[in-house]
This record gives sequence, structure tokens and C-alpha cells, in this order.
Amino acid sequence: MIQSLTDKVVFNNGIEIPGLGLGVFQIPNEETAEVVKTGIINGYRLIDTAQIYGNEKGTGEGIKEGLKITGLNREDLFVTSKVWNAHISKEEALNSFEESLKKLQLDYLDLFLIHWPGKDSFKESWLALEELYEAGKIRAIGVSNFEIHHLEELLSYAKVIPALNQIELHPKLSQKEIRDFCKQHDIKIQAWSPLMQGQLLDHPIIKEIAKKHKKSTAQIILRWDIEQEILLVVKSVHENRMLSNSDVFDFKLDNEDMERLNSLNQSLRSGPHPDEFNF
Repeated sequence: MIQSLTDKVVFNNGIEIPGLGLGVFQIPNEETAEVVKTGIINGYRLIDTAQIYGNEKGTGEGIKEGLKITGLNREDLFVTSKVWNAHISKEEALNSFEESLKKLQLDYLDLFLIHWPGKDSFKESWLALEELYEAGKIRAIGVSNFEIHHLEELLSYAKVIPALNQIELHPKLSQKEIRDFCKQHDIKIQAWSPLMQGQLLDHPIIKEIAKKHKKSTAQIILRWDIEQEILLVVKSVHENRMLSNSDVFDFKLDNEDMERLNSLNQSLRSGPHPDEFNF
């Protein structure tokens, strides 16, 4: 279990990833540089973007500025992006990766993910990711929004086991079966939208637990993930919220708290279901 914002978890290939990171989903490109710079200054070492977010350029500028101000090296950061694999060829996937590197102003990525499984649309992308991984241009490769049957299909031909599956996960969508499957195959789970896009912040049970621990409801939810060794990517554009989201290491949830939070599961999503999302 991670004990601080800079604590890392080891992937199946030996690469280490910070357990709690900053996401930039839905942040306009022109605002992203400031957000990423602020995150790095405040201790975030994992930055998560994607091709479809349209803000890789801003992310790259923020990384450059953040490193300059803090005196950190590129190696001190962990940068993730994701390929938008809508029925693209292996060659198109390779080219899109080079475009991402150019926008991010980086020589390599720490992690590159297939963003959505789609229908029969990820094999070519995965073969491209494996080629880039073998060439040393990506330190680890993985997937996002993959259900168990997608992972089973991928594992039937993959030469490289995915390091991570990034999925929507929060108390109302606990994803226990996928988590168990990934654990069996040594694939880490990382939660996106851990706060259910803010929909859980006023939940009465979470508010009761927050009052008990003198913490915010967001901090309670993030702690729930940490205690289950679920990796996190949390989006915030405000510095005070970034600081609050990282202030989750000075308390613990007891068994009763965990049981109450676990009881909230309704398999309810704030985003699309991977089997129904037509991109």
C-alpha cells in the first residue's frame, strides 16, 4: 500500500509507477500546461493524458515548465498517454505514437495504453504497442476500459502481458470480478473517475465517514482505493483540490468504514460501458 504521493508500485516488468497521479481529461489544451506545472510543483509525479483529450501539447509544455521550476529530471516523472484505436492499422498506431511524442516534447513514454477495446479493433494497436515496447520507446504497455473477455482475447496472442488496465472504478462501481482476473494475471488496476465525476461527493454514508475522520468525502473515497491497492488518476484544475486529493496518507479506514463503502456498489457507471461504446 502506498504511503505518500511519491510512493510507487511495481509492474509485472519491474517498472515502477506512482500510486496516485494527476489526470488531464476534459481540460482544454490552453489550460493544461498551467495545471500540469502546478501538479508537478505540488508533488505529483504521474501525469496521465490521451490522444483524444486534445491536450498532449499543453501537457508537454506543463511538464517542461514543471521540471524547470522544480529542478527535477524527466526520469523523475511518469507520463502516460493512450492511443485512440478506432479500427486503425498497426502503421497508423505507430505513426500516432510518434505524433504523441512530438506534442509532448518527449523522447519516450513511461506507459502507453489502448484507450478503448471497441469491437475487434485492438489487435493491430496492440501489435504496434509491443513493437514500440521492444524498441524501448515505451517503458510499459497496457490497456484501458477492457472487460474480462477483451483481456482473454488479448492474452490469446499477446507476447507482452499488459502492465495495467485503467478502468472506471469507484464505490458505486467496484469492478470486483475484473480486479480479481487482473490480479491472477499480474495486471495492475488503475481507477479513472474515482469520484464518479463528483456524483459521490454528497453521498450521505460517505459524508458520515468523512465527518468521523475529519476528512472530505473525496479524501474518503481516494483512501478506499488506496487501502485496496488500486492505483489512482485524479483530475483537478485547482491547486487547493490537488493538495486536498493528495492529503490522504495520515489516516486509515477501519473495517466498518470499508464494509459500508463496499455496500454502495450498484455496478453504476458515469461513463460508457466498454461493450456498448461505439467510437
